[in-house]
Amino acid sequence: MNIVVLVKHVPDATADRRFESDNTVDRVGVDGLLSELDEYAVEQALQIKEKADGDVTVTALSIGPEQAVDAVRKALQMGADQGVIVTDDAIAGSDAVATSLVLAEAIKKIGSPDLVVTGMASTDAGTSLVPAMLAERLGLPQVTFASVVETQGDQIRAKRDGDAATEVIGATLPVLLSVTDQTGEARYPSFKGIMAAKKKPMETYSLSDLGVDAGQVGLDAAWTAVEETTARPPRTAGEIVTDEDGSGATALAEFLASKKFI
Repeated sequence: MNIVVLVKHVPDATADRRFESDNTVDRVGVDGLLSELDEYAVEQALQIKEKADGDVTVTALSIGPEQAVDAVRKALQMGADQGVIVTDDAIAGSDAVATSLVLAEAIKKIGSPDLVVTGMASTDAGTSLVPAMLAERLGLPQVTFASVVETQGDQIRAKRDGDAATEVIGATLPVLLSVTDQTGEARYPSFKGIMAAKKKPMETYSLSDLGVDAGQVGLDAAWTAVEETTARPPRTAGEIVTDEDGSGATALAEFLASKKFI
């Protein structure tokens, strides 16, 4: 069985994130890491491998600047068998449509997967659009937003929790699966895993390697654009609500209402 798990290198949410002059996120000049939501995807891919009968290969795939190799390396340290990174200056500023195109062509070059696993969204963009677009491009059925995943042979069952109901979806491999942060905590890389990752194969592709025209990706090809960005205002002192005469609850409610929290 061949499993491809998608991993994204995103700006650290705790760092001072910045925008470029073209209003795209600065992904080179800031600290980055493997998207937390993609860690759940890696974990589920590894669990499926551990439960499967026979030979299973897990390939971690990412696209982005050269620093994105760190996301792939983290997946290898967790237990993935091999890594692939697609890096090309022309990709910068790509939207979900272009991203799904590059990923689809990279997956085709890797080989025909039995299972493609993704997170429910990335922690920087948060659109949740790429899994469905990728499934369409690959011609695969999609099982998305799975909170519980079970496999048996070539069958996969997933529980999806909605606002009003919970449903169980079944599919036969090959399939694309996206998982939520409810599937269980992702494992931490062990020292043995960190050392083993250094010897695992890593491939690097460019757009030309995938046969993708640079005009199909990047900011100029994006269907949407950010017109303007505003720097985060400095933190101000908080407001203290006292309750000396029993009016604290009213004052608190009025404060929350003035901020449109209630």
